[in-house]
Amino acid sequence: MSAKYRTLQSYFLWAVDMVCIVISYMIASFWRYNSKADYGDKTLHYLVCVVILLVGTVYTFLADWDRDFLIRGWFQEFLFVIRFVATISFGTLFVVFFLKWYEILSRLVIINFVWIVIILIYTARVIFKGVYRKHISSDKNIIKVVVVAEKPLIEETISNLMNRSDSVGYKVVRAYAVDPEEKSSDDLKDFSLVDDETCSARVQDDTKTWYIGDVHVHEGIHNLTERLLTDSFDEVFINTPNIPQNSMEKIILGFEEMGITTHYNLELPGISKAHTQFDDYLGYSVITYCMNRSSYKRLSIKRFMDIIGGFVGLVLTGIITLFLAPAIKLDSPGPVFFSQTRIGKNGRRFKIYKFRSMYIDAEERLKDLQDQNEMSGLMFKMENDPRITKVGAFIRKTSLDEFPQFLNVLKGDMSLVGTRPPTESEFEQYNEHYRRRLSMTPGLTGLWQISGRSDIQDFDEVVKLDLQYIDNWSLTEDIRILLKTVYVVLFGKGAK
Repeated sequence: MSAKYRTLQSYFLWAVDMVCIVISYMIASFWRYNSKADYGDKTLHYLVCVVILLVGTVYTFLADWDRDFLIRGWFQEFLFVIRFVATISFGTLFVVFFLKWYEILSRLVIINFVWIVIILIYTARVIFKGVYRKHISSDKNIIKVVVVAEKPLIEETISNLMNRSDSVGYKVVRAYAVDPEEKSSDDLKDFSLVDDETCSARVQDDTKTWYIGDVHVHEGIHNLTERLLTDSFDEVFINTPNIPQNSMEKIILGFEEMGITTHYNLELPGISKAHTQFDDYLGYSVITYCMNRSSYKRLSIKRFMDIIGGFVGLVLTGIITLFLAPAIKLDSPGPVFFSQTRIGKNGRRFKIYKFRSMYIDAEERLKDLQDQNEMSGLMFKMENDPRITKVGAFIRKTSLDEFPQFLNVLKGDMSLVGTRPPTESEFEQYNEHYRRRLSMTPGLTGLWQISGRSDIQDFDEVVKLDLQYIDNWSLTEDIRILLKTVYVVLFGKGAK
């Protein structure tokens, strides 16, 4: 399991345990006293529960006893729960007797609390384990890995990565095998980063391919990053012990340019500007190259902000729909909402939602308007686009058309703040430099929006702003962008 999900697991399990402790103590207290007024000092009685919570918190985070939570069996989990309850019970009794609160302790409350909390915590953990496994193994959240390994090692490498008990949340989606004696010299000699002149010319591979389990294996690593530009993947694992280490530098640089985290299974000197760290990766000692190194705690706070913002935004969307739906329908035939496939983090596809602002044949008419594109690069923009309806012009100018995207934010496809999600046709023309825009979850707003998006005439300027946001990301910057977005929307500055 990745460090991100291991961190989230720790906090979620802590919250589950604390809720179970409070519920168990309340049940045990009610059972003992049954609404009678003989609690003694009620304040001290419930302060004992506070002590239990504090002891449980200290034990949870100092002992780190949940590190292998997802790989523990049912019986093993039960033993761990008993040990946890025993530890916090004895710890609490020590504190209570030290503070001389023992007069208000009821032995029946403590006895009932112990067996109730064991059952509650164990049941809650079993349920949570199933839900959490399903969550981190979903297509949206699973870490998709591309393996690059020497041909004699390819099957062993894939097997080692995927058959480990701690590989939950990882999936090998593609593999590339290279023969260190026959293939590697040609592959590495011919490898080069893709530039703007060649980004539209995709490699047509007729190399040998086969399957190892469900993993599609390709022979050769010629033009590797170019072949992976439009694939959905998050990380790369390289296992090439018999290939000179410095010969892999260009490949790592290519993935760095794409914003992809790369794990190299041999000692390799730090190269370029990527953050470098030694780590353990599913049983391998690796050196990891990562362009975007962010605290998982801050990313969790960002996601929490997205959930709150998504709920609030959907309420506003519902209210706005009451007024916009009739206007959109009366203005032109067709649905009220428009959906389109966009490209999200690391190449994941998702459906983006908007209020319809164009005629229903807008997609078909686009090819006839390409010669009037006012934008330099991969995006299409036209000041007096004939495909836009009268109501569409208004909701675009006021950014009302984007309110349904709060559903994307709530689902996790998008964030409140991020980069602009490209269309599939744009994505198919990307090079490594453009691909790095997708190393972070796309956003409802971003630097490209508050910088006057109607004034930007060059797609490279959009890319520059997106990469500026990624390289300097912080929660403070997100809040600043959100506040400035409100100003931009209210005063119509830079709106389409």
